[in-house]
This record gives sequence, C-alpha cells and structure tokens, in this order.
Amino acid sequence: MNRGIIARASDHFPVVAKLHISILSSDAPPGRCRDPVEPATVKRVALAGLIPRQERQGLLANASPDASRRPSGLRRILGPLLALLLVGLAAHLLHRMLSRYDFDDVVDSLTGIPAGRIVAAGIFAGMSYICLTGFDWLALRYVNQKLPYRRVALASFCSLSLGHNIGFAALSTGAIRYRFYSRWGISGGDIAKIILFCGTTVGLGLMVLAGVSLMLNSGLASQIIGVSEGTVVAIGSAGLAGAALYVVLCANLRKPLHIRKWSIEMPPVGLGLAQVVIGPINFALVAACLHQTLSALQGVSYLGVAAVYVIANVTWLASHVPGGLGVIETVVLYLLPGVDVIGALVAFRTLYFLMPLCIGGSLFLVTELQSNWRAGRARRKQNIAR
Repeated sequence: MNRGIIARASDHFPVVAKLHISILSSDAPPGRCRDPVEPATVKRVALAGLIPRQERQGLLANASPDASRRPSGLRRILGPLLALLLVGLAAHLLHRMLSRYDFDDVVDSLTGIPAGRIVAAGIFAGMSYICLTGFDWLALRYVNQKLPYRRVALASFCSLSLGHNIGFAALSTGAIRYRFYSRWGISGGDIAKIILFCGTTVGLGLMVLAGVSLMLNSGLASQIIGVSEGTVVAIGSAGLAGAALYVVLCANLRKPLHIRKWSIEMPPVGLGLAQVVIGPINFALVAACLHQTLSALQGVSYLGVAAVYVIANVTWLASHVPGGLGVIETVVLYLLPGVDVIGALVAFRTLYFLMPLCIGGSLFLVTELQSNWRAGRARRKQNIAR
C-alpha cells in the first residue's frame, strides 16, 4: 500500500491512524495488514477516499472477528453477576461464622475491649491491606507492566477482601484479579504470572515470620503442634533457609526454572528481596491486629500471637477453609486457655474480614457495573459510526 495513504490518513484521522493505519506497511500484500483492524475503522477511512476500493474488501476480510462480534446478553451481565455471587458467598460464609456465637456474649466481650485497642487494631488492619497492594505492584514490575497505583490498589483490595472470606485464595483472588487486569489490557499469560508472584510472596512472608516467631517461641509452638522444641527450631530454620534460597536463585538463576511441565522465570534479585521483605511485614501487621484485640483480655506477648497466627494461617491455607472458620479460634485457645476470647476474635474478624468485605465487595460490584455501562456506550458509538 502506498505510504501516501498513511500520510493522508494521519491528516484526516490522527487517532485512527495512530491505532490502526500505522500497522499497514508497503511490504505487506495488497489489501492486507500485519495485525487485524476493526471493520468500522476501515469503513471510516475508506469513506474519506483514503483506501482504494479494490483494497477495502481485503482489509475487511482481515479485520478482527472479535471487533465486529456483538457480545451476547449473557456475556454482558456475566461480570456483574459474578460480582454479586462472590460478594454473596463471602457474606454467607462470614454470617455462618458469626452465627456460632451468642449475641449477648459477643456484646459483653466486645464492651470489655478498650476503644484504644480497637482503633489500634483497625490501623494495623488497614496498614496490612495497604501493604498487600505492594504484592500486586511488584508483580506488575515482574511482568514488565505499569499501571497507575490507584488501579493496582483497587484490584488488590477487591480481590483480597473477597478472597480472604471465600477461601481457595489462588482461585478466588485470581478470578477477581483477572477481571480487573484483563480489562486494563494485560494478557492472560501475564495475569497468571502476577497471581503466581503474589502467591509466592505470601509463602515467603509465612516462611520468614514462621522462622522468626517459631524459633523465639519454640516452647509454645511445640505445645500447639505437638512436637519437640528441637523440631520446632528446625522448622523455623527451614523457613528462613527457604527464603534465603529463593533470593539466591533470583540472583544466580538466569534461565527459567523447569518443574515438570512448568517453566518459571525467576524475578530479578531486587524484586526477590522486596518479596522477602514485604511478605512478612504484611503478616506481622495482621498478627499485630490480632494481638491488640487479644491483649485487651489478658496480657500476651506479640511474638506468641505471631507464632499462633502463623500456625493458624498454614492450617487455613492447607485446608482452604473459607475465612479460616474455626481454625484461628482453635489455635488461639491454646494460647489463652480458659479465657473468653469470643469478643476479641469477633473484633478481629470484623476489622480484618467484615469491614474490608463490605467495602471491597461494593467497589467490585460498582466497577463491574461501570465496565458494563462503558462497553454498552462504546458499542452504541460504534454502531452510529457505521
């Protein structure tokens, strides 16, 4: 195709030329292009006399089939429907957890917690969710993608506030992350890498915090787990060694790591170190939130709560119990036997699970409705242009 066509198209249709006409080249066969273009774009440029009639049909034949395909009514409501189902499921699971407690006992226990402790616990919970946005921010750097932080924070908060309550974290948070990132132009392969990167950061966080808390509280951990203190120390040492090995692999492994059919590309050492730092900080903040509510009932060390929380999290992730229902309660009773911890646990779950669920679920539903509305408006404009 003559390059003069491209120049004239740029004069008349600068946006169209930038997005579509620039992919045309003289080395391509007549009437063809290297990448698919939208039929509506070809028609608009052709109407201005910028594309010869004999080449117009070739471009239309090479147009993207998805661009002219109208999504069905089911596809248009699938996003908002998914949002409603996920929010409803999370709310049901949380209600099931709260219904296990007697209302009067909960009120009595909550009133026994000083307001200052509740405020401090809420601050730690908020700091944890801010820290979690760093997981996604680092993951986007890993796949060489950049998005405004407000988008990263939105995707991270919505996916994790719902995923924490639904369970099966890799699937639930992954599905919500896919809804956001695919909408912003990130490929499915990169989204899968983002999910894997975030999951690895979670694992590193547990390994480091477990290593520190278990080694410093080996006696308490041995009672909870039911093994000797030497075994607990060995487990803690293995956690720290595993995190150190990960950083070493990031620094020295240049080729992808092959595990059976999977090929994993290690991140740069800078990103690996950032994962090892930000992962345990997040879990330390969650443990601080739980510590604030528990220490209001009885004096208990922070490291003891951290050890308990790590053990509860490992059990929770292994069992995929939604929201860790009953898991945290069972483990906490080892730490404070004979103490009424209902109020403290309800306060913790309200601050770290219920409130984020209400906010994140509402945001997710609103974004799905907005996306659906914008897609409908774009289709209407395309129809008018035709």
